[in-house]
Amino acid sequence: MAAVLYNRERQVLEFITQYIQRHGYAPTLSEIAESMGVNAVSTIHEHLERLVQKGFIKKTAGFERGLEIVVNKVRFNENETAVELPVLGFIAAGAPLEPHTDPNFYMPVPAGLLSNKKPGFILQVKGSSMIDEGILDGDYVVIQHQQDAQNGDIVVAILPNGLATLKRIIF
Repeated sequence: MAAVLYNRERQVLEFITQYIQRHGYAPTLSEIAESMGVNAVSTIHEHLERLVQKGFIKKTAGFERGLEIVVNKVRFNENETAVELPVLGFIAAGAPLEPHTDPNFYMPVPAGLLSNKKPGFILQVKGSSMIDEGILDGDYVVIQHQQDAQNGDIVVAILPNGLATLKRIIF
């Protein structure tokens, strides 16, 4: 399961990654704060703690430059570009859920995953009714807008009461 990053967390992670690539060692909290235009080092410390909790970095206690990037579970080919898609909330795999939106959540997705350059978004699965399809509770699914579906497609079904659920459609 991929963790979701807020924009500022992503910026901090990108700065650390680029700094390590350029210098061969991690930046200090002060260097990160300066690059982000932040006066309080404690703010950067909070971002780093969240990045540790989400599994993106490791910290070595007692070392000023003790940051290490954790290789992400999702790897892109070096030549493949990534597209940032918004994470618009949750989708039920079981009992329907009311839609939820957080405009600050984005995740990188390989551009090749999107068909025909249609706009897309990401939803996090809540429930276990799609386990047989390989979609587990907590997984993230990429959704693309389209008007029609083929027999056997996995779709976001909007129910008459306005709630949505993730299901395989069978005609």
